[in-house]
This record gives sequence, structure tokens and C-alpha cells, in this order.
Amino acid sequence: MAPLPEGVSYGQWLAVYNALSFGIAGMGSCMIFVWLQMPNVNKQYRTALAITGLVVAIATYHYVRIFNSWNAAFDVSNGGGQGDYTVTLTGAPFNDAYRYVDWLLTVPLLLIELILVMGLPADETASLAWKLGVSSALMVALGYPGEIQDDNSQRWLWWALAMVPFCYVVYTLLEGLSAATDKQPEAARGLIVKARYLTAISWLTYPGVYIIKMIGLSGAFATCAEQIGYSISDVVAKAVFGCLIWGIAAAKSADEPLAKQEALGA
Repeated sequence: MAPLPEGVSYGQWLAVYNALSFGIAGMGSCMIFVWLQMPNVNKQYRTALAITGLVVAIATYHYVRIFNSWNAAFDVSNGGGQGDYTVTLTGAPFNDAYRYVDWLLTVPLLLIELILVMGLPADETASLAWKLGVSSALMVALGYPGEIQDDNSQRWLWWALAMVPFCYVVYTLLEGLSAATDKQPEAARGLIVKARYLTAISWLTYPGVYIIKMIGLSGAFATCAEQIGYSISDVVAKAVFGCLIWGIAAAKSADEPLAKQEALGA
């Protein structure tokens, strides 16, 4: 946990406050939605939806903890109704390490839920789940040591190391799953393509947010930009992605009875 900078303005504090609140609302509503939809999809896709709900449930918990930690780290007052609001540090630590705990738990599951909803053969599902799960966990584990460094050279080193498994995962999403996607039913193929690209694009924002403090930005602006950037990326990568997973499961569930009828008719 890096110490918080002095000089956070009320506008900056409020922007982070609202971004974290948005994260709680987005993750929590997605969790409720996908779990309620589980009975409405075919049995073979319910595990994917259960994992989707678990991902956003874990994220909701961690966002509540980050939100509470952010509030505890600052005292916001306008002097009892006199004048503008001022923001001062309370001395309590801001524990944004919750993000890395969250990513370590949820990022591998994000990839597994996509693989499961695609309905690939069992051996291919197991192989991809292990490769992508381990690679994504390694990416997060390598990123955290750099996050807590003050020395930019060390931060760049850990960033570069984390980018190795990161590039492997993104390549697999963009190219490695292309052949498997082409075999999917037409009703769900477009959604699967969108889910793959959404994951890759949203993930590409994380390395950019990571280097905010490494490119000459510092102080209150850098801290607030980092928190807001990660929050937006998380909502897209988990809640929006989770809705796409549901869409794929629903589309495939609706298509399968029709495909069976056509097969019997033939």
C-alpha cells in the first residue's frame, strides 16, 4: 500500500467515490441478474452463469472494501456548513491491494466462464482452462510487486514481466479461439466474437492505467486517475462481459431445440 498524497481536492475525492460506488452497483446488479437467469438456460450452460455470478459477487465484495477504505482515509468537511468542502488525510491507510486479491480470484474465472459457455469438447475445455487460468493468475501475481514499488525502473521491470502472460492470453482471445468460434451456432457466434474482443480490449486498458505513475504523473491526480481507470475497466471486463456470457447462454439454449427439430426433420 503506497501512502496517499496530500492535496486531494473535493472534486477528485468525489470522482473516485462515485467510480467505486458505480463499481459496487454494476457488479452487484450483474450478480443478481445472471443468477436469476440460471434456470432459463440449458443445463450445460448453468455452470458458466454460476461462475459469472461468482466473479461479480467477489468483485462486489472487494469494491465495498475499497470504497470503505477510501472513505476512511479521508476526512471531508465544510466546517459545519461554512464555505467549500475540504479534504484532509485521516492517517488511516488506503488498502487498494484488495484489487489484486480480486483480480487473482476473478481473472482466471472470467476466462473459464467464456470457455465453458462455448461448449467445447471436454479435453479442449480442460486444456484451455488450465492454460489461460494459470497464465492470467501469473500475470496478476507479477503485476503486484511493481504496483507497490516507488522506483520506476522496478515498476517497469515488473510491468514487462507481467506483459508476457498478458500477451499470451490476449493473443489466445483474439486468434487462438477463432477456429472454435467458427464452429459455434450462428445464433451465438456474433456474441462470442463480441465477448472475446470486449475482454481483449478492456484488458488492454489495465497496462495503460498501471503506467500512469511511471510517465511523469504523480500526486493526487495520478492516484485518482488510477482508481477511476481501474474501476471503469473492471465494470466493463466483469459486469458487461457477464451480461454477454448470459446472452450467449440464452441464445444457444434457444437455438438448440430448433436445431434438433431441423435434424429430426432431415
